[in-house]
Parts: sequence; C-alpha cells; structure tokens
Amino acid sequence: MKLKSFLIAGLILLVLVGAIAGIKALQIGTLVAAGNHGGPPPSAVSTAKVEADRWERSVESVGSLRAVQGADLSTESTGVVSRIHFENGAEVKQGDLLLELDTESEQANLRSAEAEQDLARTVYERTQRLRANSTVPQSDLDTAESQLRKMTALVEQLRANISKKQIVAPFSGRLGIREVNLGQFVDHGDKIVTLQSLDPIYADFLLPQQLIAGLRIGKGVQVITDVYPDRIFEGELTAINSEIDRVTRNIRLQATLDNHDGALRPGMFARVVLSLGDAEDVVRIPATALLRAPYGDSVFVVVEKAGEDGTKSLVAEQRFVRTGRSQGDFVAVTEGLKPGETVVSAGVFKLRNGQPVSVNNDLAPQPQLQPKPADT
Repeated sequence: MKLKSFLIAGLILLVLVGAIAGIKALQIGTLVAAGNHGGPPPSAVSTAKVEADRWERSVESVGSLRAVQGADLSTESTGVVSRIHFENGAEVKQGDLLLELDTESEQANLRSAEAEQDLARTVYERTQRLRANSTVPQSDLDTAESQLRKMTALVEQLRANISKKQIVAPFSGRLGIREVNLGQFVDHGDKIVTLQSLDPIYADFLLPQQLIAGLRIGKGVQVITDVYPDRIFEGELTAINSEIDRVTRNIRLQATLDNHDGALRPGMFARVVLSLGDAEDVVRIPATALLRAPYGDSVFVVVEKAGEDGTKSLVAEQRFVRTGRSQGDFVAVTEGLKPGETVVSAGVFKLRNGQPVSVNNDLAPQPQLQPKPADT
C-alpha cells in the first residue's frame, strides 16, 4: 500500500511539473514572438508641438512696495491731548488739522505778551512824534523801538509754541491706527499716527550687475502680488541707484506704479517683471519636455517610422538642444528644434532613444505663458 501511495504521489508531481513547464514555455514563446514583431509595447506619453513665438525681452525679480511719501507723525512738544480730529484709516489732505494738545497756559502768556506789545507800539509811536519835534533825544526813540521789537519777537515765539501743539497733515494720504487717546499726556517725539501716500506707490527691487547695460529710465514694469493674483499692475522704471552693493553685486532699482484704488500697500511682497527692450523671435517648448543632465539638455522628438513588415509606428528619438530664457511654463530653444516638430511633454524620464510610444493627451496639463496656480 505504501508503494502504491508513493507511485500516485510521484505521478501527480510529474503532472504538476509538466503543467508548469508548459505554461512557462508558452509565455516565453509569446515574448519571443512579440520581440520578433516589434519589441516591447509602446510607452504612453503626452506630446506638444514646437511653436514659434515672439517674446518681450524681460527680467524678473522680487521686491517690496514702499510709499512715495510716508511718515510716523509725532509731536514737537509735551502736553495733554485735548482734541482729536481724525478717524483711524481716514483719507486726509495736506494741512488738515489732526490733533491738538492743551494750550491754556500758552494762550494766557500770549495774551499778556500781546498787551505788552501794544503798549510798546504806543510808546514807540509817541516817542517817534516827539523826536520829530526834537522834544526827546534819539536815545529815547531807540529804546522804544528796541522794546517794541523785543515784544514782537516774544509774541511770535509764543504763537510758534502754540502751533507746535497742533499736529497737521504734512501731505495728503491715508492715516493708520491712532496711537494716543484723549486726555493722554504725550512727550515730544511720541508717535501719534502713521500717514502714507498710496498713489502713486514705489516698488523697490534688485537686479544683478550684468544687466546694467540694458537698464533705462522709463522702461515698462509689471508688478504681480499674491494678494491680487488675477491683476497685473503697470508702471515704469523711475530710478537706478548710483552704486552697486559690494557684497551681492546687485543694483537697486525703483519703479513707480499707479495705485488709484489703493489696492497696493507699503510693505507688500511683489514679483516685478522689467522690460529690457524690443520683442525677439523664439522657438518654445513646455519646460516639462526638457530632460536636464550634466552632459547636456535633451528632448524626445516623436517621429513616425516604418517597420520591416511595412507597418508604421511612433518612436521617441532623443535630441540634444540648447536652451535660452524661460517664460511661464515654457522655455526657449536656441538650437536643436524647428517649429512644427512634436516633442514628449510628459513621461520623458521613462524613455530611451528609439523606444516606441503611444500618444495620449487627454489628461495632459496645458502650459501657460502667464500661469496662475490655484491655491490648494
């Protein structure tokens, strides 16, 4: 019985080994047949056309916005806040009265000095008439004139001290948040409120020294900020610094922008695009089509080739290129491609030279010259 069991088990094992061997032989035969009829299956890729375009010569930098005129308003003298004439964030005109300090003692001193001034003027005029008749000596007239001048100077000084206790807007603009309260004692130099002139507004940014030759006052500038991603603020280059930073070798530039609606605020971070001259003709491809490597940049061009049996298929051919500047999602190619050719725009990292490909552009993202990525 044991011998019979061993024979049955051996027979079953032989059947299983034969079945497995047959399946493997069939698979190997299928792969060999596939290799004889065109090699591995094609890789699915997305493609894009090589296009001719005309780009403005420009350079991009980052900068910050600054008010054309901005100041922290403060007092020149000490005192108690008696009146406040403005609201937080209000628009004011040059010369508008904003705040007053208590001036009761100064007003009393002024009235006393004005009375002394009137008396000195009366004495001077009387002495002047008497001197005309030679009734009094010249020294009396000189003394009366000196006293009048002294009292006049005192009155002017007191009036100046009173005016220093009145804070007025030195220029038109928008106020910030009030820093003092009614009845509060303030010392000279204490901050009262911030005043900023918002229209126009400056954009300060830096560029490398290599670009100095192409910089000209009046060049167009575009400013983009993430606060308003759908807006482009137009302006022009209005100032070029007279020296270059010795550490970074950058030069500081300043652009002036219209800001009629007050959308831009001082301190904002911004992306600045400066025009450097006339437009130039370029050949562009999506930046995703470029395969960068230490030995050189390359792309895969999709071409149609005929097989030994006459059937046509798409093949990816690797081609080395030279690139120029970038704009948005595109990069300019200076050598290696011609307009109208088709390049692989997605899936380049899995390709090798001469590999068959199949094109599927249904889900391929559309590159943009001025991309506006959505917040996630």
